[in-house]
Amino acid sequence: MKVYMLGAKNPETIRMIRAVQRYMPNFEVVGFIDNDPTKRNTDFYGYPVLGGIDLVSELIKNCAPNDVGFVNLITGKMVDRYETSKEIAASGGHLINFIHPSVELTMSLWGRGNYVQEGVIVQAGVIIGDNSSMHIGTLIGHESIIGNTVFIAHGVSVSGCCEIGDGTFIGTNATILPRIKIGKWVVVGAGSVVTHNVPDYAVVVGNPARIIKHNEVKYSDGRIY
Repeated sequence: MKVYMLGAKNPETIRMIRAVQRYMPNFEVVGFIDNDPTKRNTDFYGYPVLGGIDLVSELIKNCAPNDVGFVNLITGKMVDRYETSKEIAASGGHLINFIHPSVELTMSLWGRGNYVQEGVIVQAGVIIGDNSSMHIGTLIGHESIIGNTVFIAHGVSVSGCCEIGDGTFIGTNATILPRIKIGKWVVVGAGSVVTHNVPDYAVVVGNPARIIKHNEVKYSDGRIY
């Protein structure tokens, strides 16, 4: 499969590519796409930056759907991740999972378009939607449900039987206690300890986490398909 990466920014991506290729030799990364016009026709750790998302329809032209895949590496803002993934899909691009081979996948259910870094622990019975991302050292406890377009930063602990709604961003080293339900398009601040359910669009910080404001997000969910 020929693969294109969206977001020429984090050098850790290159190590992940090499790790995946050791297990999947046919995982051929052709290059990167990036909407920053100053990166066009530059080099990112040996891979060409070809241009922006407007190239997607051209890149898949005359190719079978399973011959070309796209990985979205954007994690800074969930609205940006959502909109760029929607644009790739609308142009006919096929979003694929980019998961470090150290991650145990058995007894869990996965959607597509997910980006999961090294050392993530996903326990049995977990369900993960589409277009989400988990960074180094994240723990997802048993039977938890992670929605679509969710980002979970490094060192986060999501306890068992939790539900994380679409579009949610959980900051570094946050802790979600068991059986907590977090709504859609929520932001959980770094280091926060969530002890109670969190409503849609809320921003929570602290220990215990408290609502400090609400996000103004125009989307009702984070579904790509």
